[in-house]
Amino acid sequence: MKFCIFGAGGTGGVLAAYLAMAGNDVTLIARGNHLAAIREQGLTLHTNHRGTEVIKNLTACTAAEYEDVPDVCFVCVKYYNIEDAIDFAREKLGKDTLIVPVLNVFGTGGMMQEKLPELTCLDGCIYVMGQIEAPGVIYQSDKMLRVIYGYRPGQEQKLLPIAQELEKVLQAAEIRGHFSDNIIRDALQKFAYVSPAGAAGAYFNVTSDKLQQEGPEREMFAGLIREVVALGKAMGIAFERDLVETGLSIMDVLKPGSTTSMQRDILRGGKSEFAGLVTRVVELGETYHVPVPLYQKINEWGKEHLQLHG
Repeated sequence: MKFCIFGAGGTGGVLAAYLAMAGNDVTLIARGNHLAAIREQGLTLHTNHRGTEVIKNLTACTAAEYEDVPDVCFVCVKYYNIEDAIDFAREKLGKDTLIVPVLNVFGTGGMMQEKLPELTCLDGCIYVMGQIEAPGVIYQSDKMLRVIYGYRPGQEQKLLPIAQELEKVLQAAEIRGHFSDNIIRDALQKFAYVSPAGAAGAYFNVTSDKLQQEGPEREMFAGLIREVVALGKAMGIAFERDLVETGLSIMDVLKPGSTTSMQRDILRGGKSEFAGLVTRVVELGETYHVPVPLYQKINEWGKEHLQLHG
């Protein structure tokens, strides 16, 4: 299968590496020193579970240079760069490409579809722990790697054969791919972990160690999950599992010292996904008349203490 991976950070870099190692045709859209290093030396994937791999059978280029027609385009940028992905799709992609955003923020696919009515944008999510370790080097700190994607309710199922085949291609690449028949539920289940983890971690400025121990940090994390679950129920979503229990179990197996990408962005003093992971929940609470006092507390803290960029 031919892939375009838009965004070469921890998410896009890991996906590109696994897909290329499985023999797929992969082009990674990158920029700056990271792009230069990949072009010169290949993409290096550093892991704890499979050692270090140097992948040279992929192409890396800028968004402006891309001129191919992929079967699938995975959008792997941060939420604050989503307009770049939309512009890229509008200029470079066509009706034959399935677009699958796997951002942290819930509902990104639907938002992209509204702005790209002629294209096919699914919704999706990914479970992965990855980050840029150095130019051209991606560090995958945990072997967890799962991609879930699907059509939204009522969405015309254009390019269905590609969507069906994608599940097999992902699994052949040692990625736990799942073509979901209820992507809204599945994406919100993922959001119910990553948003509370990022919000609690940033608010208390702590790593996974503190969230793995009994105390106010863990209580906040669990309480935030409950607020997302309440929102989901108001949306008519029936969850198949206890998301608090699931979220705590995911947290408890993380490597000590782990942080979320939002926390790392905040500590660097740059743009972060705070608006998409925290403020958006407050707005959804207002829309669905669901109290979210913990999110409101963290949102107010963010307005006061962070230089919010979106």
